[in-house]
Amino acid sequence: MTGSLVLAIESSCDETGVALVEDGRRIHANVVASQVALHAPTGGIVPEVAARAHLRWIVPALDEALAAAGVSVADVDGIAVTSGPGLAGSLLVGINFAKTLAWAHGKPLVGVNHLEGHVYAGWLLDPGEAARDAPAFPLVALVVSGGHTFLVEMRDDLTYRLLGTTVDDAAGEAFDKVGRLLGLGYPGGPAISAAAERATAHDRVFPRAWMGDSYDFSFSGLKTAARRIIAEARAEAGLPADATGAPLPDELLAELAWGFQDAVVDVLATKTIRAAEETGAAGIVLGGGVASNEALRTRIASAATARGLRITLPRPGLCTDNGAMIGAAGARRLAAGDLADLSLDATPTWPLSRVTRG
Repeated sequence: MTGSLVLAIESSCDETGVALVEDGRRIHANVVASQVALHAPTGGIVPEVAARAHLRWIVPALDEALAAAGVSVADVDGIAVTSGPGLAGSLLVGINFAKTLAWAHGKPLVGVNHLEGHVYAGWLLDPGEAARDAPAFPLVALVVSGGHTFLVEMRDDLTYRLLGTTVDDAAGEAFDKVGRLLGLGYPGGPAISAAAERATAHDRVFPRAWMGDSYDFSFSGLKTAARRIIAEARAEAGLPADATGAPLPDELLAELAWGFQDAVVDVLATKTIRAAEETGAAGIVLGGGVASNEALRTRIASAATARGLRITLPRPGLCTDNGAMIGAAGARRLAAGDLADLSLDATPTWPLSRVTRG
């Protein structure tokens, strides 16, 4: 390793991530301890359970990451940690762990906005991956996750102009809710995507909330409409109204999943492409857990290519929460001198840094 090496820690929600990232791009280790199976029985994240799981896994994750990279904490040039937004208890586990490491080893500490990490996942290179150009400015970034959905314009590193955001529910929340209505497992996004791929009929039309000419998003009404459409479909099939009563036939399930997914993807892709065109962007970057959805990736990539826009799609494992994305953003904050001290605390609600509404 010849460049700056950052040790990065992510614990904002239900994934314990520890990574080693060089120069904000090259991943040398990226360990993620997932809690999906832990929260599946409750159909959602229980904050106290999540925080305790982080306590259980954070030291083993660090040990594994250091071993994979072949380094020690003494070899790193800085420590980056997610300090918000997220679940307070989960954030505090990672923050206090990072502060202890920084103090014990005399390393600079950087607090990173989790959403900024999702943006910078597009700059990452896996171990052994051929070098490629970084996303070029100006660009438009769409971040879509369980708790956040927004579009920003970037004309340089660490600078953002908010173009639009959700006025109610995030797309990931809608996927989870509709997944439960369809009788699918948690999380809803991957389950709906898998079901939609099996659809042979595309006749179920779900509504789109376009919000006029704005770049804002709304998915609350779609959830309400989905409840009605699914209830009607169950009645037509002679099934009990509640998804726990009897499962939907696979063909009907696939058709409903496809219709709902298509409504979400249509709005996200259309607004993102329009934003890129109207701002004069050179390209588009996707980030966040929902950005691993294949239908969304295909739709945006196809439209971007047709318009000569460069599209950056992190592989699915880098779209979901992980330490490497925090290392990518943290390296840039470290280089900019945006250092934290041992008073660093959790910021559960924290809009993307330096955003100005346009």
